[in-house]
Amino acid sequence: MKSFARRWRRSILLQVASSSIAISLVVIAIVGTILYTQIAQGVYHEKENAAVAEAQSLADYTQSQLDATHYRSDITLNKVIADVFKASEVSPTTSVRETIMLATPASSKNSIQYQGSSNHVLLSTIPDALRQQVRQTFYSKSMHVQIRYEGDRRPAINAIAVGRVVGIPPNSIYEIYYLFPLTQQDQLITLIRGWMLGTALVLILMITFITWYVIRRVVLPVREVAQIAEQLTEGDLSRRLLIRGEDEMGRLAISFNEMALSMQQQISRLENLSRLQQRFVSDVSHELRTPLTTIRMASQLLFESRSKLDPAAARSAELMVSQIERFETLLSDLLEVSRFDARAAILETKEVDLKPLVLNVIDQLQANQHENFSMVAEDSEYRALVDDRRIERIVRNLISNAIDHSEGRGVIVSIVQSENEVAIGVRDYGIGFNERESERLFDRFWRADPSRSRVRGGTGLGLAIALDDAKLHQGTLKAWGRPGHGANFVVTLPKSPGIPITSDPIAVIPSDQSPTILADFDSDDI
Repeated sequence: MKSFARRWRRSILLQVASSSIAISLVVIAIVGTILYTQIAQGVYHEKENAAVAEAQSLADYTQSQLDATHYRSDITLNKVIADVFKASEVSPTTSVRETIMLATPASSKNSIQYQGSSNHVLLSTIPDALRQQVRQTFYSKSMHVQIRYEGDRRPAINAIAVGRVVGIPPNSIYEIYYLFPLTQQDQLITLIRGWMLGTALVLILMITFITWYVIRRVVLPVREVAQIAEQLTEGDLSRRLLIRGEDEMGRLAISFNEMALSMQQQISRLENLSRLQQRFVSDVSHELRTPLTTIRMASQLLFESRSKLDPAAARSAELMVSQIERFETLLSDLLEVSRFDARAAILETKEVDLKPLVLNVIDQLQANQHENFSMVAEDSEYRALVDDRRIERIVRNLISNAIDHSEGRGVIVSIVQSENEVAIGVRDYGIGFNERESERLFDRFWRADPSRSRVRGGTGLGLAIALDDAKLHQGTLKAWGRPGHGANFVVTLPKSPGIPITSDPIAVIPSDQSPTILADFDSDDI
């Protein structure tokens, strides 16, 4: 049942076909019920009119015969009564009447000798309600009843009972009832019902087939479009729709194929451009290594002999060395970016205690010499299977970025671990960032304050590389910031590759702050 419900939700063909069949069933049931009711009522009403007319005629004839016993010697009362019951002694399965004669309550006190029925029909077949109507009006009244026989000799038969009051000389009043079986009418109605049910079944089958055929003509091309679109999404840009005819579906196929071709050409141009860009960055970075090494050697000689130079030349030598170091850092970052773009970056994992690694980065950056710098970590090991070079680069980028933007208000580095994760958080209380800046926080070469970054030597690639390194470890890098209240960067790593991250040992939103600005980048962000 669940499988069918899932298929129903995902298939327009099933939805439309089932809805059409359900609506058709309701319409056929309503129309069929109305027609059947009208036909049945018409058949029974016609039979009832004929029965009343025939009963009226029979009652008049019987009354005339009873009255004739006064002046005709050849007609006796007993013979007339016998003829009343004898006239209907035929098979009850045919449309032949039965007769019942009952004494009225007033006459029954004197005698019930003429009371009886034909073919042993039970006198109780006539309901009291019909008897009361007949006695009140003395004219013919009808009602639907069931003929029942004494001793259950025959099955009960639906019939129309028509009654009237007759007088039996000298002064007795009886009720005479003629029962007209509805056997033929019931058979006719049963036949009609069977034909209507059969016709309804045929109609439903035809509607189902027609609906299924028509909807398939519409849905199959749409389904084909969906399948081709999925294949295009998966990277198979050569897929095209088969053009059938010149109708709307044919025009849709032509437009879709033109769109797919345009998209393929555009993607090919972008891929070529991307490859050229990556190759350019990689080639330029490699080609600049050799002259940069020569320049560095020359600048080092000048820097070592700066004491022999005049103050202006000595200062120039110092600036040259610092800018060459910055240039080398930029080239290293560009080479690393090109490796990520070419998907050539690999992990060289080993089990590492992250606490000494973080302390080593702090010593290299001389972060302890900065005002209000502190580290929070329990006195225990934080072991994880990671690429220590890349993790060290992430920590260096985050700490140096925090120091650059702390404005001397303090930086806190913390390490927290759970059962399967290790998290490193870097919190500063500096300038922070706003919502607009958070959208581009990890973009390459982007700086929130270009003038500040240029003074402090940033390349604009540190956070982008840190994010790529975190992704490579199947970890997450999240950032929170608020203008004037600082920023908080948290990198969360699995202790072993392949283990999904299920918890955050360090909350990215500091406990003393609200989630004003939040940038969330995890291993699924590409």
